[in-house]
This record gives sequence, structure tokens and C-alpha cells, in this order.
Amino acid sequence: MTTYDERASLSDLTTTAERVRRSVEGVIEGKPEVVRLSLTVLLAEGHLLIEDVPGVGKTMLAKALARSIDCSVRRIQFTPDLLPSDITGVSIYDQQRKEFEFKPGAIFAQVVIGDEINRASPKTQSALLESMEERQVTIDGHTYELPDPFMVVATQNPVEMEGTYPLPEAQRDRFMARVSMGYPSPEAELQMLDVHGGLSPLDDLKPVAHADDIVKLVDAVRHVHVADSVRRYVVDLVAATRNHPELRLGASPRATLHLLRAAKAAAALAGREYALPDDVQGLAVPVLAHRLLPTAQAQLNRRTSEQVVAEILHRTPVPSSASRVAQHQQPPMAAPPMAGAHLTAPPLGAPAMPAAPAGPPPAGPVEYGTQPPGARRL
Repeated sequence: MTTYDERASLSDLTTTAERVRRSVEGVIEGKPEVVRLSLTVLLAEGHLLIEDVPGVGKTMLAKALARSIDCSVRRIQFTPDLLPSDITGVSIYDQQRKEFEFKPGAIFAQVVIGDEINRASPKTQSALLESMEERQVTIDGHTYELPDPFMVVATQNPVEMEGTYPLPEAQRDRFMARVSMGYPSPEAELQMLDVHGGLSPLDDLKPVAHADDIVKLVDAVRHVHVADSVRRYVVDLVAATRNHPELRLGASPRATLHLLRAAKAAAALAGREYALPDDVQGLAVPVLAHRLLPTAQAQLNRRTSEQVVAEILHRTPVPSSASRVAQHQQPPMAAPPMAGAHLTAPPLGAPAMPAAPAGPPPAGPVEYGTQPPGARRL
């Protein structure tokens, strides 16, 4: 495997991510945007929820992503009789040593695949709350740290399907993004018949990145620069969901953090050390829509959360970018006075001296201004 310095460079990040992308796309045909979103969530330290009808490849995507990384993988098949202790673990009394011994549950892995998560009861689903947010598990007063990196990739069928339970709001909010696979195109389905007609492509899938590589890449994503105006844009988008007349529950502050982190990961995958409004716009629907609850009237009008987020994107003023964005640097410090020069204050009553004209702006990502609603950037 590739060795990195203390922090992976941007070229290392894009190279490793490209290897993982090609590996996953060798199994999932014709869904490049879904694969890219999965990588974005992985590098943004998030969790992914894959929702769609049965048979479109939800579990295949989760397994392909997990097997492309050389890390520990556990799968949890959620059923109505699954207990919370099956997920987190349980303390068992050892008769010989006269003490309790902790038996870790399936959550103790670097990539956890939760298959059909909404077929378990809400009580069982809640066993994931602490682990997904705090990356730890508390059993009988003892706290156990989870490995790094840690990602939950869960699949679920639509709530309208028989035998499903809706995910609690607190559970949905812990997933960074929700993605829908959709049916493949006829060309992709024909190719799927050729590839999947014999052995499963998962049988030949080999890891193309190590877990330590992913940890370094995650650290590199943390240092992606985000301009103040782009941060304000993220806050404005999330705030608009809380005041929308067709929503009875808007996005939480956790959603704001998730959207910003996902935008930074998308920028890094694009080979940039700075995030743009385009990164935020491309991720707003998958990051925000699953957290929102439409009103009863909106549901009667068949308005979906995705449509509401798209409307908010259209109405929220977009920061305008300059044609040239340079690498982020600290502003230059003021030069010290020349040798022999004396700084004297003007006498009392004397008119103030005019300020010196401002010099050229320091190199770095250009701060973005604002445009009126509906305006588009070039």
C-alpha cells in the first residue's frame, strides 16, 4: 500500500479515491454519481443511508465499498426480533474468573453494513445512536471506543413496503446523506447480465486502499479551506428549511456541519484545496432532504422534501465567485518602519492625514459576494 507523510497530499487523496471509485464501479454499473457520493460521505466522516425498492443493488453497493478498503467489516441483518445487545454487545459472567466479560457486538468494525435497517423496531435502531454520533459504545457503565475510520452504510426499503418501520428523526439525522439507487439504464442492465451472469463480481474484488490510508485522507479533507461567504451560504440554506411553510421539521445544526464537511470532501475529490458554492449546491439535496418532515398539506399536494430543497436552492442568493481562485495563504504582515524613521503623532488640532490607499489583496481563495435571488454564476 501507499505510504503517506503525516498528512496525505491532495494528489494522494485523488489517486486513492480514484482507485476506490474504479473498484466500486466495477460492481455497480451505470451509477457514477451514487459511487461518488458514497466516497464523499466516507471522506467526510459521515454515514450513508441507501434507500430504494428491493433488487436495485443497495446491499451490493455497500459491500463493494466495504471490500474495496482493507479494513474490518461487519454486517448486521436487521430483523424484527433483533435486540440492541446484538448490535452493541453484552457483558457475560465468566464462572471461572468470577467476573463479567464484555463480548463486542457487530458494531465493533470499521465499516458496518446495516442491511434493511428499517425492518427492526425503533428500540433496536436506537442502539446505533451513540455509536454513530460519538463513535463509542457504553455498556454497563463502561465506554468502549470504536475503531478509526468508522462508517455505517445502511440500506432500507421505502416506508410503504410491508414490514418496515420508519426511522426515528434522531436516527435519520445521524446519516450524513441519503442516496437512491434507481433502476439501471437498459445498456447498464444488459452489461449487468454479462458481468453477473456467472460468478459475482464481489468474489474477485480486492482491497485497493488500506484503512490507514483513509484516516490520512480524512485528515486532509479537514484542512480544505472554506471562505466565510460559503459558510454563510450553508447556514442560509439550512435556516431556510426551518422557516419553510411546507415543512414541519427543518434541518438541525448537525445538518449544517454535515453539509459543510461533505462540501469539503467534494472539493478534495475534485482536486481543489478550497470549497465552492457548487460543492454545496451539489450536495444539498442528498444531505438535507431525508431530515425534513413535510406538513400534512404538502403531503396531500405530493410535495417531496427533495422538491422543497430544490426550491430553497433556487431562492437562496448564491455567493458569486471570481474567475480566478488562488491557494489559501495568510495575509501578509505589515512591513516594519525603515531604519532611522521616526513615528510621530500629529499635533493636537491638526487635520488627520488621509489613509494610504489599500494595496492588492492577499493571495488566497477569493471571498465571495452575493447575488440577488435566482441569479446564476458563470
